[in-house]
Amino acid sequence: MRLSHLPLLWRVFAINAVLLVAATLLLALTPVTIHARIAIVEGLDLAVGLVVMLAANLLLLRHTLRPIGRLVERMRKIDLLQPGQRIREQGGIEVTELTRAFNDMLERLETERRESGQRALRAQEAERRRIASGLHDEVGQVLTGVLLRLDDAETKEAVRQALEEVRRIARELRPEMLEQLGLVSALTELSRKFADSSGIRVERRFAADLPPLSDDSELAVYRVAQESLTNIARHADASRVEIALQPGPDSVVLRVIDDGRGIPTRDPFVLNGHGGLRGMRERALLVGGALAVKQGNEGGVEVRLEVPAGES
Repeated sequence: MRLSHLPLLWRVFAINAVLLVAATLLLALTPVTIHARIAIVEGLDLAVGLVVMLAANLLLLRHTLRPIGRLVERMRKIDLLQPGQRIREQGGIEVTELTRAFNDMLERLETERRESGQRALRAQEAERRRIASGLHDEVGQVLTGVLLRLDDAETKEAVRQALEEVRRIARELRPEMLEQLGLVSALTELSRKFADSSGIRVERRFAADLPPLSDDSELAVYRVAQESLTNIARHADASRVEIALQPGPDSVVLRVIDDGRGIPTRDPFVLNGHGGLRGMRERALLVGGALAVKQGNEGGVEVRLEVPAGES
């Protein structure tokens, strides 16, 4: 049986036993003598022997326990926003069992996170629809009634602007076009309104042969595109944006690319995936997709989302 197949306790015991047996044999088979009153030379011999034993013990134990240290380092690097990461099972019995238990825990965490996140997002979208309906049906009607009763042109214009703002917020909360006409039409309208409000030129590249997506996946693609365009308008200082939908291998790929200032590489808030970027990663994760945010080939930022095809 290989030493690495033994439990950690017995491996440590075996290492120490070997060292003690070696020391005993050394004392028994070499002409080393120790008097009742230890001479200086004998004391030095014992000290040197002790140092050698301790050093050998340290080196052997370090080699034995090193896989545990490597496992701890790999555990620290696991990111739950990047599912599917697993640690290879290798090393002694304890390390292998610990690795297997950790991988099983990751599997459970990812499943629970995905299910709870899906419930939370559905509740969030339902609340968005409720608020949007209230804004459109109640606040919008009240403002429309006020507008019809006003005579002053300046006041009417102010109310008209307020009414348009309420309708814009309602549209952002609930993408009606996505529900009624589908993803391509919704993204076309979203990018058109973005271009009108920001003055940034938008190039659309939507493939005609896209595979079908589930409702949750379509909503994830729409929200990621919406958040990407919002970030561009606020931070990118861009003059051109390309938004594309392409078929992948049993998937649909969204790409949003701008020619702005790029990713602020020294901003820990951005690098750690907080704010809008973290929300996009969460949405991708909950529909089994993958999100990548990187520097564009010609400057700026490229956001790439790939979601699996298939209708719910």
